[in-house]
Amino acid sequence: MLITLLILAASAAFFMSGKIRSDLVALCSLTLLLVFQILTPEEALSGFSNSVVVMMVGLFVVGGAIFQTGLAKKISAQLLRLAGQSELRLFLLVMIATSAIGAFVSNTGTVALMLPIVVSLALRANANPSRLLMPLAFAGSMGGMMTLIGTPPNLIIQDVLTHAGYEPLSFFSFLPVGILCVVTGTVVLLPLTKWFLSKKRKTDETAASGKSLSQLVQEYGLSDNLFRLQAVADSSINGQTIAELDVRRRYGLNILEVRRGESSQHRFLKTVTQRLASADMVVQAGDIMYVQGNAADIERFTQDYRLKLTDGHTTEEANGGRLLDFYDIGIAEIVLMPSSNLINQRVKEAGFRDKFNVNVLGIRRKKEYLLQDLGRERMHNGDVLLVQGAWQDIARLSREDEKWVVLGQPLEEAAKVTLDYKAPVAAFIMLLMIGMMVFDFIPVAPVTAVIIAALLMVLTGCFRNVEAAYKTINWETIMLFAGMLPMSIALEKTGASAYISSTLVSGLGAYGPLVLMAGIYFTTSLITLFISNTVTAVLMAPIALQSAVQIGVSPVPFLFAVTVAASMCFASPFSTPPNALVMPAGQYSFMDYVKVGLPLQIIMGIVMIFALPLLFPF
Repeated sequence: MLITLLILAASAAFFMSGKIRSDLVALCSLTLLLVFQILTPEEALSGFSNSVVVMMVGLFVVGGAIFQTGLAKKISAQLLRLAGQSELRLFLLVMIATSAIGAFVSNTGTVALMLPIVVSLALRANANPSRLLMPLAFAGSMGGMMTLIGTPPNLIIQDVLTHAGYEPLSFFSFLPVGILCVVTGTVVLLPLTKWFLSKKRKTDETAASGKSLSQLVQEYGLSDNLFRLQAVADSSINGQTIAELDVRRRYGLNILEVRRGESSQHRFLKTVTQRLASADMVVQAGDIMYVQGNAADIERFTQDYRLKLTDGHTTEEANGGRLLDFYDIGIAEIVLMPSSNLINQRVKEAGFRDKFNVNVLGIRRKKEYLLQDLGRERMHNGDVLLVQGAWQDIARLSREDEKWVVLGQPLEEAAKVTLDYKAPVAAFIMLLMIGMMVFDFIPVAPVTAVIIAALLMVLTGCFRNVEAAYKTINWETIMLFAGMLPMSIALEKTGASAYISSTLVSGLGAYGPLVLMAGIYFTTSLITLFISNTVTAVLMAPIALQSAVQIGVSPVPFLFAVTVAASMCFASPFSTPPNALVMPAGQYSFMDYVKVGLPLQIIMGIVMIFALPLLFPF
């Protein structure tokens, strides 16, 4: 038992120091438990086969798809639009919208999604963003208390309860507790944020490492002379190649890309394919061509080939009124190096299309923007070229560093592009997963529902590729969780859990279950200040269960005390990822969290100690 407690204490010390990655600390502690033969290999590796770990992997994928398709952003934007110019309404809507999304998506992902929206809305309403960002982080954690999948500690207490032979909790067993958390948090944060976070702060004017795609479109005025032409059934263009059309010479136009919607036979699997207008591409009926040029030439081309001039509302369901999307094709800026062999060459002689499969859309020369008849333009030293191509071709440009330098992080910008035409599919899959988990008459275990949903998200194209789905999984969290789960087995096996629980029981049990539960709550709350809430819940849940069993009462309120105390930790920026996420954007100091978070954490604890026995009687 002593060795187990020493390993646990050392792990906690390393978790608090933060000098070594938390997943490595967990794996090292697991290895030590094996070396000292406290656990068998089967027991040590049981965490990696635990259904909760598998469910967490699936939930990362499902949450990633919800973000990738822009579904969560659409929902949030619609809700937050109701705020108008009122700071109070904005505050309340931030709390409500964030907690609602956080009930079904990880709190870290929820806060990451809402952060830029809240900042822009605060500035638009002339409100101080710092008053909203800390409540945003706290609301993400509070919302996670509403459902079984909202936060890992909820899954942990469910696992502990079912393994002990008790009835499993339902999907919405947590809802009353979650609502109480949100109401308490909102009431307490309203005055606290006004007192401590209303001081005007200096706006961060630091420029980003590169321009966003929308900024590039606006800067170069791409939408000003860009038109969308659709080939209909009787268009004379059908069956001709781009080379045969020769639109550059005959009309002075430039066909940038062809958009082909592939949804006629498989509506559910609808996809949109973007392709650069290569010389050998054959135009088909239904294709949408993105053509650059002046309006008179566009009209002449449209009439000659009986094309349909479309707007942003009638052609593609997913376009939502935008003229440019960047699903498969993107744009980026490159600046020519002084030693480049392209200096003084004409653009058409440089072979951008032939060698790199990209188009040159514009040239920025000092303060001048060149957008017309670029093929004949000679390139100068220091010119910045706006190029367009498939994302993988843009990535290839960075390898030619002796010729140019790619500005910004175009591939990071590509990762931010949402596949918004898949948002309805992602919504359907998310509702299907929730339905399978909520309704008892559907004979599907929660972990199975999550696996089905994760696979459907990949198979229906809610990700660009399988690799994108894998990237949404936070493997550090998974390894940390799987590595620390066997610690609870070691604590039970060596009698450490029984010792701690008996100490709590002997010290507090005589005063009744309410006092004992309060001791467990505030012990958990204290530990969570220094180590992650997931690890705290793994360690404290078995202790809470044994404490309740020893005094002969229901363990359910005790386990709820553990999950609420582990999740409702606000007094430190490092206790939960959402707290740390908003720290730089809100320009918070450590003491800001103490001033606002500590009173909230204490009040939340007092409310829960009296409320939990009413919701889940002893």
